[in-house]
Amino acid sequence: MKHQGKKKATIYDLSVLSGCSASTVSAVLNGTWRKRRIKESTAELIQDLAEQHQYTANLQARGLRSSRSGLVGLLLPVHDNRYFSSMAQTFEAQVRSHGKCPVVVSASRDPQEELATVATLISYSIDELFIAGATDPDSVHDLCDAAGIRHINIDLPGTKAPSVISDNYQGARMLTQAIIKRFDDAAMPLEPEELFLFGGRNDHASRERIKGFRDIKTELLGHDSDACIQPTGYSPNMTQKAFEAFYEREGKLPRGLFINSSINFEGLLRFMAQHPHETFADIVVGCYDYDPFGSFLPFPVIMIRQDSESMLAKAFELIEEVRPAVKIHLIQPELVHPRTALKGPLDSIRDIDA
Repeated sequence: MKHQGKKKATIYDLSVLSGCSASTVSAVLNGTWRKRRIKESTAELIQDLAEQHQYTANLQARGLRSSRSGLVGLLLPVHDNRYFSSMAQTFEAQVRSHGKCPVVVSASRDPQEELATVATLISYSIDELFIAGATDPDSVHDLCDAAGIRHINIDLPGTKAPSVISDNYQGARMLTQAIIKRFDDAAMPLEPEELFLFGGRNDHASRERIKGFRDIKTELLGHDSDACIQPTGYSPNMTQKAFEAFYEREGKLPRGLFINSSINFEGLLRFMAQHPHETFADIVVGCYDYDPFGSFLPFPVIMIRQDSESMLAKAFELIEEVRPAVKIHLIQPELVHPRTALKGPLDSIRDIDA
């Protein structure tokens, strides 16, 4: 005989157990009991019964009744770097602080997968969607707009919805200047043809970073050539191949390196793993992403930490507005010098005793 699992308690079961009306039970469970002037002792009784009988709300049914499911989505391009994982951690904490349930998904920088994923989220009646680093944010906007889903762009901007992003131009200027300044006391000054940018693709963030890199390089070193820009996409393998090709051609690495993301930085490390220490003994690296492990490598690594916490705080503020203006809001990133370990979202999680 097939074993039947224990049936989950419903609002009506809790109503019978507590001797209260179903509407009273519902008000306690959705947190509106104080507004209805329900006694605190009654609320505590219902909450205790809900815990004892493992009550869980049917969010889809709630969404059908109230047009609000309590689900808030975050669409990421990828999970596997500190920037986006920190963003997800901060997002989840923010959503839970509002008494809602976060849903975090990635679409691997595939525009078709982005649309399919968003369509699925809409079918589950999500209340809001935060769109981070989408390859085609305007097409995602069209889906959300047709479904009446409030949404906002983060990290990469669109033209049809508000966007909250890093000030990539100023961040690139800061990082490039810091790389150049590291050579102030060197026996041989840094020459323009010794400072290269590797990584990134044809998106808004990369274009702004390249512009900032080239502007400050021209200001401080007097010249910048197109050959010093080596776009590789956001791919460790393609970045490694670009370094291998450069090394085979030149017999050495550039003395100064601006690496466009931590994903591209991984490609540099893969290249280094195949070569002796002398190959990179005198280089200075700037990475437009922050990872504390990179900060403690044997050569100087200067980093840019994008302020995902402030980006999300601004995004949550804007998404509550009835008709927020379609404009780009810039958040200042932070320059992180070598041998620095910053605190992050995980520090807000309480330590658990063993």
